[in-house]
Amino acid sequence: MKEKDPNIIAFGEQVKRLRLAQNISQEELAHRCGFYRTYIGMVERAERSITLCNVYKIAKGLDVDIKALFDHEQSR
Repeated sequence: MKEKDPNIIAFGEQVKRLRLAQNISQEELAHRCGFYRTYIGMVERAERSITLCNVYKIAKGLDVDIKALFDHEQSR
């Protein structure tokens, strides 16, 4: 089995951290982004490497600057 990329893991963890800080479900975030709930779950579990377009949609769905999705080192 292929090992998950640490950058994808960190990105997914940050998405989850920001989502939980806003007290919203995966389903609500998915709705805001135009995705299925299962897609958000896969991103958070680092099962998907996503496109830049979808990174922007997630940032918009969380109402954060795109940079916040990559500031995972500062949130630990």
